[in-house]
Amino acid sequence: MQATSDMVNAALTGAPDLARLPGRDLVEVARYLIPLEANLVQGCLAASGVPAVLADAHLVQTDMLLAPALGGVRILVPHDHLQQAQAVLEAFARGEFALGDDADVGE
Repeated sequence: MQATSDMVNAALTGAPDLARLPGRDLVEVARYLIPLEANLVQGCLAASGVPAVLADAHLVQTDMLLAPALGGVRILVPHDHLQQAQAVLEAFARGEFALGDDADVGE
């Protein structure tokens, strides 16, 4: 119990080791019922320089009938990248990441 209170006190006082615990600053920016769509958007975010992670993707892929009950696949980004991620999501919705018919995607 003492170790926990020491961690909280250190975090509140700004101790560099404990102030920012990994994974504590992630914010949900989107949800998708289809995991493939979530993977596509995550790739667009990553290509734009936004570190994004998927939550519940494997669980939803295991049983697609559970996707609506679970709320789908969540895309999480660090709070520091929230505005950039929202701009990328808006660009994705406008179709700015779509490939043209004459796009060279290899063989």
